[in-house]
Amino acid sequence: MVTSSEPSLSIGALALQTGASVRSLRHYDAHGLLTSSRSANGYRVFPAACVAQVRQIQRLIATGFSLDDILGFPDCMRLVEGAQMCPETAQAHRARLQLIERQLADLERRRARLLETLAQGSADAAATLPPAAQTRRSRRAR
Repeated sequence: MVTSSEPSLSIGALALQTGASVRSLRHYDAHGLLTSSRSANGYRVFPAACVAQVRQIQRLIATGFSLDDILGFPDCMRLVEGAQMCPETAQAHRARLQLIERQLADLERRRARLLETLAQGSADAAATLPPAAQTRRSRRAR
């Protein structure tokens, strides 16, 4: 039950202030990323400081970190909105960046293959069209 004099927010109010869904907030709470308590009527309530925590969690998720990754971060990184990278998390950020760069390189290779296949397919398709269809196609291209 809430007994602190610190202002608290209902889950709906926290969702409105942060743009996070109620479902996401429950999920963060279940993973231990947020701390909630229960009001006298049994509703989940959050300290006002959770607004900053949720915004920081959202930023880290948008950067590609999972909830488990974030849970492993020290408080200096995970509990403060807009916190600068802690020395303890620098390696995690570098590793995430390397992963993203590998994924980008892989996507570029896939894109090149698709473009090559499409270009080859277009030439092959034109070559196998009957003469009348090739003529219609060349007229449309003009």
